[in-house]
Amino acid sequence: MQAARRPYYGTTAPVPPPADEPAQPTDRWLTLPALERLVSYDSPTQCTALCTPPPITFRHRPPPTPPTGQTAREAARRLAAAAAHPRLATALFTGASFQQLATARPGDYDDAAATLALHDRARYTDGCASHRVPPWARVFLTAAVCFARLAPGQDQHLLAGPHDRTHMLRVAEGARLRPPQPPADQRTGRIRWDWREREEAQHYDAMLTRHQIPPSR
Repeated sequence: MQAARRPYYGTTAPVPPPADEPAQPTDRWLTLPALERLVSYDSPTQCTALCTPPPITFRHRPPPTPPTGQTAREAARRLAAAAAHPRLATALFTGASFQQLATARPGDYDDAAATLALHDRARYTDGCASHRVPPWARVFLTAAVCFARLAPGQDQHLLAGPHDRTHMLRVAEGARLRPPQPPADQRTGRIRWDWREREEAQHYDAMLTRHQIPPSR
């Protein structure tokens, strides 16, 4: 399946930077805060019935910081050159985890309204919600819908299947895209996809420890 996806999505034309914006070296990492939750340990599930969710309100997490126009174009250019798969493009404008990306089906992308629905029936994060798709990302979603409709079966994943996570991370690293990393003196040479998640968990544990009431004697 992966071999079939690469040439299909790979037909997207490269996106050159405008004349007034310098091109970034392709060997330079793009650090994108929107990828911080990509490997979060949440577990939302898809909706089996018709679901038209409201716009996202980010009740339990901050909205992803949108990339600048130059950064978005450079990320799109790299994704088009690497695999042109929409899952990483979608992560950049939703800030969603891999599990939540996996809830999307072809009918969840509304090309006319330029919105994408992601699902969370148990309201683990923000519930079922629709996201605005920025212009630079629409070509990726349109290609994904076309590919899903060509594939056999009725229950097609639009962005990611349950076993795609490792491949997705390797594609991101191949395109030199990463989330924020530990300070230089704490780096090991490998990309830390869960660094921010672990930092937040340790901060929360420390806060609970500081406010823990000692047992009565």
